[in-house]
Amino acid sequence: MDASSQPSLTVLGATVRHAIEHVEVFPAPANVSLVRFTNDELCSMCPVTQQPDLSTVVIEYEPAEWCIESKSLKLYLWGFRDRAVFAEALAAEIAGEVMATAQPKRVTVTLTQRPRGGIEVQAISELRR
Repeated sequence: MDASSQPSLTVLGATVRHAIEHVEVFPAPANVSLVRFTNDELCSMCPVTQQPDLSTVVIEYEPAEWCIESKSLKLYLWGFRDRAVFAEALAAEIAGEVMATAQPKRVTVTLTQRPRGGIEVQAISELRR
């Protein structure tokens, strides 16, 4: 996003019944040093078995000029429910989306996949500008 352009919030206040491809942003208020989102209902699919994977994701970022609008984040995450992706790639993809769209100083995505077969997977992706 061009930092000189004013973002347009299209999903906030609208009825949206489908996933979206990118999060939306708004100007960051002064004196906000950290934003944290937590979602314990992230669903994706195992790329090998096609079984559902349920995860908790924590997204932390240090805003520069933009903050992520939470409804758009929910709809963005919804798009993974039918996607076959490993936990590590999912964490990296979410971090990349936050970095590309909100352009924060830094972002950390911690994805914890619920145990299947007794093994819990935790993947952490960190990006900095």
